[in-house]
Amino acid sequence: MKQFDPEWRPIAFKEWQLVAQALVRGEQTVILRKGGISEGKAGFQWLHDRFFLFPSLFHEQANQVKPNDDGSPRTLDSDGRVGGKIAFGVYVEALATGRLTEWEAVQRLEPFHIWTEETVRERFEWGDELGISYAVVQPHLLKEPWLLEDRDTFGGCRSWFGLPAEEGGDWRQMIREAIPAAPICGRPDWLL
Repeated sequence: MKQFDPEWRPIAFKEWQLVAQALVRGEQTVILRKGGISEGKAGFQWLHDRFFLFPSLFHEQANQVKPNDDGSPRTLDSDGRVGGKIAFGVYVEALATGRLTEWEAVQRLEPFHIWTEETVRERFEWGDELGISYAVVQPHLLKEPWLLEDRDTFGGCRSWFGLPAEEGGDWRQMIREAIPAAPICGRPDWLL
């Protein structure tokens, strides 16, 4: 785990709950992002190298990811909520970030994520310029999730938002005790 900066304030990154599960299972070690509606003119940027995953849900996500190895559809272990609160159970460190503008380079990442080729291509081709941003990551599973009240600031079509550091317990201790996911699928070493 990276050296912990005592000045760091907790940040959340929105990601599909199915992807969060794949990350902590070691089935995914790359996050790909085109950008949300509210990202602004510059588009999506990797603004932070450490963050909690905000478990986003929508019904169609199961259709946009590869099936399990046995061919069965992926299902959610959890909806990311506990007792009406948001359960932040995954902490992530970005090992490398960048942008890919060649489709062949993006295709080389296929073993390191669970999205279907169609989903990745749609993201790659979206907007005025071809390309997609990536982060090679090391996810960590918190032993117990950091539970926070849902709030309006968690909503909207944006990738990043700050979290209330004073709520829900000692998140610093939760990070220190988090269990790093073993990368079963490997990592794209050429991007590190």
